[in-house]
Parts: sequence; C-alpha cells; structure tokens
Amino acid sequence: MPGTLASELALPQPDLALLRQAQRGDERAFSTIVRAYEQPVFNYVLRLVGDRSLAEDLTQEVFLRVYQGLPGFSLRSRFTTWLFQVTKNRVLDELRALERRPRSVVTLDDIAPLEVVDAPYERSEAIHAVWRAVGALNVDLKMALLLRDIVGLSYVEIADSLEITLATVKWRIYKAREEVAASLQREGIQVAPVTKPKPALAVGD
Repeated sequence: MPGTLASELALPQPDLALLRQAQRGDERAFSTIVRAYEQPVFNYVLRLVGDRSLAEDLTQEVFLRVYQGLPGFSLRSRFTTWLFQVTKNRVLDELRALERRPRSVVTLDDIAPLEVVDAPYERSEAIHAVWRAVGALNVDLKMALLLRDIVGLSYVEIADSLEITLATVKWRIYKAREEVAASLQREGIQVAPVTKPKPALAVGD
C-alpha cells in the first residue's frame, strides 16, 4: 500500500497442541489464541467499519463464533484462513444491517493511524490521506487490500478467507492499490507505480 503501511510479517499459525486443547474446551488455551490474534482482527475490522466501539463489539463476536466453531475446525486447514473467513462473514452481516438501519459512524479520518503517533507532520498527513483513500474503496477491494497490507496474509490465504479465486484476489488488490494511488495523486502525494497482475491470469470467482 502506498505510504509503507504494508505488514511485512505474515501471521503465524497457532501451535497444534494448543488448538487441540482449545477444541476440547480448554479456556486457558483459547485465551492464548485470542491474545495472539485479537489485535490483527480488531485492526482489520476497524478499517472496514470505521467505528471503534462497533469494531470492538464485532471482534468479540468473531471470537465467540470461533469458540463455538472450533470443535468442528479441521486441523488440516490453516487457522488464520478460517479466522478471517469468520471475520469476513460477521463484518458483511453487520454492513448489510447498517445499510438497512443507517447510523452515524466515526469517519476514517477520526481513527488514529495504526502507527506511532509521533511521526513527522508530513508523514502523518500522508498516512491520513492513505486511510481516506482506502475508506473510499468498495468493500470487496477494501477487504482484499487490508488482508494483504494490514493483516499480512498470503494471496492464497486471502483467496481461501474471502472464498474467491487467486486471480480475483490479485486483481482486487491491484485495483485497490490503483484507486488509492490515483486518490493520493489527486491530493498531490507522489506514489510508486502500481504493478499490474500477470496478464495470463483470468479474473473470476
């Protein structure tokens, strides 16, 4: 993402023994899992809904669903892929509900960046501009971009989490970065050119 906000480290998978304990109802094991993934899930949800209080509630609900679904979770699957699939479904449910019952929400401009607050003024302004541009994306593009640049999932994990093809993931992330870059350029912020996905890949779900 422009502005070097991309996460460089992919989320690690939880220890299998810990997962097995949590599946058997061990609350201490589940609490360890929550502590490891609560912040990435919250950051992702916050950027999607633009409301800190709502994001906190949704994050709690996501982990409630995870707790309820863990006994049926296959240990052959990647936990982070499933976790963000659960997150996606809960957020989409909420966004649909918000469309039916409009409410005032905090704009993305009012949310503190996910970086240190003592950044130089010019960098701080650029960061806010990035989040304004991201906030203007449609939800499909925003979900793919945030899973890549904030959560740090691989393209394959994003495809599995969003239940779309790998080609579609690459196209959505490219399109999102292109729209963010265009928006920043309109504000006079120079960004690196966005690399197109390989043309051999077809787009489709």
